[in-house]
Amino acid sequence: MNRLAVIKIKKTETNIWNLTNKELLYLIKSRDGGKTTARIIDAILEGPYNRNQLSKKLQLDYKTICYHIQLISKYDYITQEKFEQNYYYRPSKKLLKNINEYNLIKESIKNEGKNEK
Repeated sequence: MNRLAVIKIKKTETNIWNLTNKELLYLIKSRDGGKTTARIIDAILEGPYNRNQLSKKLQLDYKTICYHIQLISKYDYITQEKFEQNYYYRPSKKLLKNINEYNLIKESIKNEGKNEK
């Protein structure tokens, strides 16, 4: 008698590598600083913040915020608006268009952390 092994694969894990937006996959999942980038994007999705506000809110070094903001901006996932003497960051149309893929990637990172424990 042949027995078939049933393997359970989480839906997010199977879909994640087939995403059309490889930039988001790189920014969030494939880099060492991806979790920090995701935290910054999450904060920006909540509302507009400047770099100093992000640093305080997320309890991250200002230079770390600057690095990640520059990286996220490079891929056009945030926009900046100047108000008085500060630049405030908002999610771009590109990020909002790809928000479902972003959430899938974040969920896969969360599941990874649970599996390691």
